[in-house]
Amino acid sequence: MAVQKVFVDTSGFYSLLIRTDSHHPQAVAAVREMRDSGVKAFTTDYIIDETCTLFKARGFAHLTRSLLVLFDTTQALEFHFVGEENFRKARNYFERHLDHGYSFTDCTSFILMREMRVQQALTKDAHFSEAGFTVLLGAG
Repeated sequence: MAVQKVFVDTSGFYSLLIRTDSHHPQAVAAVREMRDSGVKAFTTDYIIDETCTLFKARGFAHLTRSLLVLFDTTQALEFHFVGEENFRKARNYFERHLDHGYSFTDCTSFILMREMRVQQALTKDAHFSEAGFTVLLGAG
């Protein structure tokens, strides 16, 4: 039987690691529930890029080194590179959905989630629910 997976988006990392974020308690509870039920988390290189940039832009640059070390050392999170093929798929998806507010990074996430048959995302980004996924932190 395949292990259930949850995608961790930029806003999920932000809510999880920034204690003053309004969704912090919900994010912590979601991660505990994932751990206790054997659900595996995964993210991408694009999300790591976006998360480090967001932390720096919001005055949390001091957390980026710890975050990058965590990505290198944790067993609790799978890490996937978007890669050339998924980049092309995301580009096509992005171009077909220009009438939506999706970022290009959102599109790379959607492509990988569909490829891996993952329905849930630790995020508060309403674009995920708009694209047909389950948002674990509510839209924000």
